[in-house]
This record gives sequence, C-alpha cells and structure tokens, in this order.
Amino acid sequence: MTIPEVDLLILGSGSTAFAAALRAQEMGKTAVMTEERVVGGTCANRGCLPSKNLIEAAKLLHDARHPRYPGLKGASLGFDFRELIAQKDEVVEGYRAKKYQSLVGGSIGIEEGHAVFVDPQTLDISGKVLRGKKILIATGARPVLPEIDGLDKVPYLTSGYIALELGQMFQRFGSNVTIVERKAQLLTGGYEPEVGPAIAEVLEREHIHILLNTSVRSVRNNGEDVVATTHDGRELRATRLLVATGRCPNSDAIGLDRSGVRVGTDGEVFVDHHLRTNVAHIFAAGDVIGTQHGNQMATPVGSHDGGIVAHNAFSDALPRALNHRVVPRAIFIDPPLATVGMTEREAVAAGYACWCKTVPMTLVPRAGAIRETTGFVKMVADQNTHQVLGVTMFGNSAAEVIHEAAMGLRLGARVQDFIELLHIYPTMAEAMKIAAISRFKDPARLSCCAE
Repeated sequence: MTIPEVDLLILGSGSTAFAAALRAQEMGKTAVMTEERVVGGTCANRGCLPSKNLIEAAKLLHDARHPRYPGLKGASLGFDFRELIAQKDEVVEGYRAKKYQSLVGGSIGIEEGHAVFVDPQTLDISGKVLRGKKILIATGARPVLPEIDGLDKVPYLTSGYIALELGQMFQRFGSNVTIVERKAQLLTGGYEPEVGPAIAEVLEREHIHILLNTSVRSVRNNGEDVVATTHDGRELRATRLLVATGRCPNSDAIGLDRSGVRVGTDGEVFVDHHLRTNVAHIFAAGDVIGTQHGNQMATPVGSHDGGIVAHNAFSDALPRALNHRVVPRAIFIDPPLATVGMTEREAVAAGYACWCKTVPMTLVPRAGAIRETTGFVKMVADQNTHQVLGVTMFGNSAAEVIHEAAMGLRLGARVQDFIELLHIYPTMAEAMKIAAISRFKDPARLSCCAE
C-alpha cells in the first residue's frame, strides 16, 4: 500500500503549527496538521482569547461598582453569567473560523485524530497513515497536576501562569477567592522582587485571600463542595478548585520512542538553535520545547518560531537561528503587569554593572489625571554604557506600553534614547521616559514634559 506523503507533516494545529503551514505554503510546499481536539489549539479556544474576553467583562463590573472619581456614584450592572459565557463562545468561534479554519484548503490540510509516530517518517492519525518529508512537533503543553492526595477524585479547573488573572476575575464576578501559594511571595521566578508584594496588595484590596508559604496536602469532596487541607492542617472549603501549578510539554503520548527524537526529564523535546531535533528531518517548536534557548511558553513566540521551522526545512538560504532575547510578556490582572528583558538579578548574574531604578506611578502625569496611580516602572540598564537591559511595568496600560521598551531593547537603545524620544502628553508611555530620567535627575522635581 502506498502511503500518502506531504512536504510538511505537523503534529498540532495551534499558532505554531499554522505559522509553519502558512510559511510552507508561501514556499510552494504542502502541509498537513493533525488535531485531536479543536482546530486552533489552546490560545484561541481555551486560553488567551476566552480568558481575556471574560477578564475585561469582569473589569467593567468592577469599575462600575467602584468608580475612581469623587462625584461618580457606584452602580450595579445587570449580570447574566450564562449570557456572558455564550458571547465568549461566540467570540471564540468567530475568531477560530476567521483566523484558523478559513486558512485551510489547497496546499494546507487538517487531519482530525490523535497522532502518533509509526517510524521517524510516518504518523498514524487515528487510523490514517501519512508520511512527511519534514515533520514538525507542535503539540504544545498542558497543565501540570501536582501530587496532591485525592486530586483524582474531585472536580477541578486547570490553568497556567494566569492564575492571578482568573482569581481576580472570579472575585469580580462575585466568587470568594483564596489563592494558596507555597512560596513566600507571589511571582518569584523571573520577576522583579517588587512585583509580588505590589500585586498581593492589589488583590487583597479586592478581598482576595492570599495564603503564602502554604501548600495543599490533600483534597476531598464534601457534598457539592471541595475541601482542601493544607500542610499545617487548615481546611479550605470551596465550590470549585482551580489548579494552576504550571505546564508541561505534550510529548509523552505521541510515540516519540519510535521516532528517535530525544526529550528531557520534563518532557521537553530537545532542539538546536535552528529548532531541529537530533533526527535531521524532524523539528519542534512552541511550548513543547519548554524553556530551551530562552523560549517563553507564549503564543506569539510559538507563531514566530513556526515560521523559522518552515524556512529552515525548505529554504536554500542560510538557516535562521532562534532569538529569544527580546520577548515581552504580560499578566492581565488589573492593573496589568508587563515585562521585557532582564531583571536586576539576571543582569547582575550576567556580569553587568547594573543601574536599576524603580519609579512609582504617582510620578506619571497620566496616571494622576485618571486617578490610577497604582504600580511602578523599573528600568534595568548597564551603568557604564547606559544600554537598557530590561523593563518591568505594573500599572495602567502596561501591556501596551511595554512594546516601547521591547523595541528599545531590540534596537539596543540607551537610557538617553528613552529620554530624548518625544512622548505624547499625557500618556502612560511617559512612564518609560520618566524612569529613564531618574538615571540623571529626580523626576519629581521637573515640570511636565521637561527633561
């Protein structure tokens, strides 16, 4: 029997897979993606898009009840949760149809079913066998389930790093939320030390209960509720349990032992700087490679790297190498947190003589004008060359403003470049300029727009 063959055979149909398939199409190649759940992967269907839709709805409720301006009286908006979920589903379905399903056809195909390797060149997709001249593993990641006694016997929701976003969202929708964190503060790894306490203060202001230095020992059903017992014997009762302890690569159920591809102890598929595995014609990209080479488990990173895979698989030009030096990221709490580049600790560890300064949002005119002065901006720079190495912003519009810092890092900008760039007044983007000014002057003693 002759087995059908395509130029690029892809395990998965998320952002990484589609980016690779589209680039392969541009190069005159055929591509087939596989999908056992819903086309579009986690971000469009279960992650970024639906969560941000509901988070914004919760913000509208909260802002209506708690206006920041004297003279405005709080109001209670009508709230129908079923209707809210229905509109979220409508948004997701429309986005999936426009940005994913409509792109399938011609030289791009999708095969539904669970894909496993038969041999290094061949996949079995729920009974249908296909061969790929090149193969891309883009199966993403899934939530890590901690070893908690009884977890397999209780209903629970799962999440990733967006636990704080969802906690605030559920609280604003009317739930009583408790966050259990085993570390001494929120958001320790990869974030500035000022971040955790600042976010905890905001969440506690909204009556979210945060338990630090606490771990869950066991969980059990109690009627319609779930009871979690902590390591020190406390019992926490809730209607729903949300498990948000990180993610692990989806590499354990695709028959990698028959492909010859090497994986790490956490299931990450090993790749080189060109996203090629140890098997020459097999590539991997997106969340399935974990944090190798500075990879961030984020949709735009996977999409960017999917294009690199197609180029390296089919182009006669020099191969493109990964470059994860500048990857902006955000947590969509309210106000949002955004960061790019190195933290102070990372800069020092890398050997830089670090100038690092934190400036409160009270010094940003726009923040004062809209009565939203929560947060800060922190700039990390080389003390000798003044090159900016990293920026963290916690405050209104941070997820939008951080792109100015990201472009600055991409182009090797110095502190002076942020100062000399003319900013619209008043905007939250001025936070970048004000943080830079603090390298040489006290921004609290300058008139508006002065340098």
